[in-house]
Amino acid sequence: MAEYTELSTLGEFGLIKHLTKTVELKNSSTLKGIGDDAAVLDYANKKILVSTDMLIQGIHFELAYTPLKHLGYKAVTVNASDIYAMNGTPKQITLSLAISNHFSVESLEEFYAGVYLACEEYGIDLIGGDTTSSKTGFCISVTILGEANAKEIVYRNTAKENQLICVSGDLGAAYMGLQLLEREKTVFQGDEEAQPDFSGYEYILERQLKPIARKEIIEQLKEKNICPTAMIDISDGLASEIMHICKDSGVGCNIYEEKIPIDYQTFKMAEELNMNATVCALSGGEDYELLFTAPLDQFDALTALAGVSVIGHTVKESEGCYMTTRDGNTFELKAQGWSNFTSDIEKNND
Repeated sequence: MAEYTELSTLGEFGLIKHLTKTVELKNSSTLKGIGDDAAVLDYANKKILVSTDMLIQGIHFELAYTPLKHLGYKAVTVNASDIYAMNGTPKQITLSLAISNHFSVESLEEFYAGVYLACEEYGIDLIGGDTTSSKTGFCISVTILGEANAKEIVYRNTAKENQLICVSGDLGAAYMGLQLLEREKTVFQGDEEAQPDFSGYEYILERQLKPIARKEIIEQLKEKNICPTAMIDISDGLASEIMHICKDSGVGCNIYEEKIPIDYQTFKMAEELNMNATVCALSGGEDYELLFTAPLDQFDALTALAGVSVIGHTVKESEGCYMTTRDGNTFELKAQGWSNFTSDIEKNND
């Protein structure tokens, strides 16, 4: 039987000390990390990037099918993705938790193992945070700091007309992974002896449970001296993020359905669930791929990069935001991605 140490045996400060005793600082900009009233950072002439994100049990994750180690990894990754979307480098995080007494010390060790794994992957220092009790479940809050040279920072509102629209990786996989987990959860609730069947769908499952921040895409772009003109990470679906860039930049767009990268497992899962894979790519969230615009004369260089697809181009704002389908029709893009204050994406199969 696995060990189970109640949180009350350590107390708040004892728990923090226990979970962070192996922390080692990696960045010269971290002068003081955990262990004082505040962390001390030195960024010299760099610009500081700051982002924060919350993950709430029952809203952003279900512990019924989310391993705590994966959850810890994801909590760091989704924040690192925001810094990469600014063309920056993540450096430090603070991590705050609200925890119910249903958790043991060992379960939080699993969570922190995932946090440390992601920190190692992206070269991030954990420099502080807070813990408190919760009567309603598990709440995770991460604040991340990054750095960038002033001339290299990329914003959402700087796209121009007649520029390429590019995306990294493939889309819709994380949402399909979520649908797979929800399906197997429903089967289990109806038959507790049933075993989940994930065979053939390992990729979309991993895209949901252990997303990747696209550090290597930023590195490739810098190696080729390509600086995006505008950029955002895809957390709420392709359509929603394209419209963020277009609205903020005062441009329109035309993207092409046949150019949107979608993995075979995503197509297959969508077919099983009688859903449209393109709609899932447009409206499904949590892919954490990078969406960016770039000058037309960078087309050859961009198409030569591994993991980058050119999916369309920007146009005048008056021309609107449209997608051309595989059969040559066009329809107006609408932001139907996840919203915290409305329902999940519309499962449109048109």
